[in-house]
Amino acid sequence: MSFSHRPAASRSTHRIALYSHDALGMGHMRRNALIAQTLASSSPDATVLLISGAKELNAMTLGRGVDCVTLPALTKGQGGEYQPRHLDIPVDDLIDLRAMTVRSALSAFKPDIFIVDKLPRGVCGELDPALERLRKLGTHCVLGLRDILDDPHTVAREWDDNESERAVADFFGTVWVYGDPTVYDMVEEYNMSNVVAEKVRYTGYLDSSMRLEHEAEPEITSLVKSIDKNAPLIFCQVGGGQDGARLAEAFVDTELPGDSVGVLLTGPFMPPETRQHMKARAKENSRLRLVEFTAEPAHLLRRADRVIAMGGYNTVCEVLCMEKSSLIVPRTSPRTEQLIRAERLRDLGALALLDPDVMTPQLLASWLGEDVKAPVGIRDRLDFNGLKRIPHLANELLAVA
Repeated sequence: MSFSHRPAASRSTHRIALYSHDALGMGHMRRNALIAQTLASSSPDATVLLISGAKELNAMTLGRGVDCVTLPALTKGQGGEYQPRHLDIPVDDLIDLRAMTVRSALSAFKPDIFIVDKLPRGVCGELDPALERLRKLGTHCVLGLRDILDDPHTVAREWDDNESERAVADFFGTVWVYGDPTVYDMVEEYNMSNVVAEKVRYTGYLDSSMRLEHEAEPEITSLVKSIDKNAPLIFCQVGGGQDGARLAEAFVDTELPGDSVGVLLTGPFMPPETRQHMKARAKENSRLRLVEFTAEPAHLLRRADRVIAMGGYNTVCEVLCMEKSSLIVPRTSPRTEQLIRAERLRDLGALALLDPDVMTPQLLASWLGEDVKAPVGIRDRLDFNGLKRIPHLANELLAVA
């Protein structure tokens, strides 16, 4: 018996891969899914593979030309250390498993462009074997960074510990920063070396309102229809929920003004005991609704009159894009990036900021009772053209022989 190899397929499409480690929350996953959707829809010749560490990605509408590989999941412990989310194995074994999975997937997919989210070498260096392989294949590697990583001292220490600058120098041709330098100039704030700074391209913020092009899940449509269209909707969002318990608990105890209705999105990573408490409080209050997870929170955000939320990149972008009156209660530990982002945007008049250390239901109610105007015109003052620029930046790379 003899076996024959399959004939080599012709490359009629451009192949783009993205990596998102997704150890905490939903932010990295949602941002990279949005970029993947944009790249696939911008050209009939693009096909996109999204490698993610969160199985919740499979609940999203990724659209034509996009598929995903889900890695065994990581999470972070109380001290910020990585550990398996589900598998009862040593973390080193999990990293090895993830590294082999990423390298195998990319070796088979052979991307023309590989976009790495935040960590140049991946979690614990898990991308090292893949980056070496892609260098031999001639793949264009891009490092994608949100607008703010953390305070400058912490970023300098972490980049030094993880040998990030060396990785950028060795493997990456360009660095895309998904932000507006008039809000936060990463090159200046982090005193980036010339090796990195010369590769930086600011894309502008990502206008996530394009998510509204996708249909809302039936339960979200039903929820919105069940609320009187004349009743103000107050939407509280706590990201993935892993560290949003304090804000969620304060919100469910907040006295809502007038005939308004409150909707709390807990996120899929909120501890079960906390979620059960939220459910019990929602049952006691006919004007309070609870949603555990939705792939497209933009549909709830569009209906909202006021927003109370943590200060993650995606949440803030969505709030600003839709020009909603918002009160941001940022996470301040173990990272301060949410606080820095909220402070900069507060100073520009784009949102209100409440220190989480002094947050109470009474203070939330006080803000809800104020005559707060929506930040009209913020889209004209800040750059939200990231999703328009990224396909052009990708095409520039593809045009390089």
